[in-house]
Amino acid sequence: MMNTKYFFPILIITLFISCTNNDEKNKVKLIILDPGHFHAALIQKTSYEDIDDIIDVYAPDGPEVKDFLDKIKGYNSRAVDPTNWTINTHLSDDFLDKMVAEKPGNVIVVSGKNSKKIDYVWAAVKAGLNVYADKPLVVNQEGFEKLKEVVKIAKEKNLLVYDIMTERYEVTTSIQKELSMQTDVFGTLVDGSLQAPAISKESIHHLSKNVSGKLLVRPAWFLDTNQQGEGIVDVTTHLVDLVQWEGFPGQIIDQSEIEIITSKRWTTSLSIDQFKKITALETYPKYLQKDVTSDTLNIFCNGEINYTIRGKHAKVSVIWKNEALKGTGDTHHSIMRGTKSELIIKQGEEENYKPTLYVHSKGGDNFGSNLQKVVASLQELFPGITAKNISDSQWKIIIPNVLKIGHEAHFGQVTTKFLEYLKNRKLPEWEVPNMMTKYYTTTQAYEKALEK
Repeated sequence: MMNTKYFFPILIITLFISCTNNDEKNKVKLIILDPGHFHAALIQKTSYEDIDDIIDVYAPDGPEVKDFLDKIKGYNSRAVDPTNWTINTHLSDDFLDKMVAEKPGNVIVVSGKNSKKIDYVWAAVKAGLNVYADKPLVVNQEGFEKLKEVVKIAKEKNLLVYDIMTERYEVTTSIQKELSMQTDVFGTLVDGSLQAPAISKESIHHLSKNVSGKLLVRPAWFLDTNQQGEGIVDVTTHLVDLVQWEGFPGQIIDQSEIEIITSKRWTTSLSIDQFKKITALETYPKYLQKDVTSDTLNIFCNGEINYTIRGKHAKVSVIWKNEALKGTGDTHHSIMRGTKSELIIKQGEEENYKPTLYVHSKGGDNFGSNLQKVVASLQELFPGITAKNISDSQWKIIIPNVLKIGHEAHFGQVTTKFLEYLKNRKLPEWEVPNMMTKYYTTTQAYEKALEK
């Protein structure tokens, strides 16, 4: 007869080990490929229950991967809520071939030179890897054609290709979207015009800035549009995405529903001293000399697109300045025009350079009470928000500080959502077609801007 004295303890231990092994087996294992942009590190600023703590990095040896590793080390050693990443480095000139051959994970993270990004993504999906990539995936028409093939391969292999759209998680933008869906307050989106678009978005960025509490040192190639891409195909990716996401929530936008009306590009100029501060280099590299006149570097990092999307006029523009005024930072301005009200995000001096959402009524009975009812209905999504009447036709949406988590923390939010999609092996039906329409818009606008 079997001695049961130790049977149940052994059974419990066996089950525990089995469950633990299964949990570890089901965890996502990240591969970081050539992390040339600081966004790659921001993904690891947060720990995730579903991501293995051991990460493999494939890259050429040099200052960019060192900067990435230093940031991870800083997150691991910080006093408050430290992470626990263990990094396996694979540094060589043939890092891409080695990654494809070894494949120590199932999700590849790409954040670096935009000119190379689509080729990295192509190699990843052909190797059977899911892709989690910093924007933009493509910066020209040639890249867009490759992206078409990437999406086709990913569908055949049941892989996810997902670009990181952090701006969907900025709280004033999220509330703006929710209010635009409330017909009692917003009505419906107007058609707009070239002079007064139905949706407009402007983003102002700065080349010299702090990241994770330290002055950011950018690689010099970031200032080379041949490697980074021009502004009209870079940051505008976020803005075009928001136009689709807010104006047509949950809907598939076909490329045939986009018409580029006008687009333009212009330069930001840097002195050699400003260049030194941004890059920590004493002289311009050879590949930047094409953009240097009288010792001043001129970068085509600004862009504007006027277009229609399903007949609604939209305008997006990105502006890069050298350095923000003290106490300020990157800013975002946005207007959504409805038949009953306009939803306006401002971030100027009056707002203490913090994004602030206003509601401008176009008149109508009971608008104020309707707005208060709508705001009350949004408490589950945005606890504690209120609407403060500041004039006869204007309200300010008061947002608790706990909801204002900042740009760096948005990477953790996007990653959590990506993990949810990965677990279900499925993106929303509109996500991939709208991603393609987004890059169609930016690359077509770039081609049109070059005609001038």
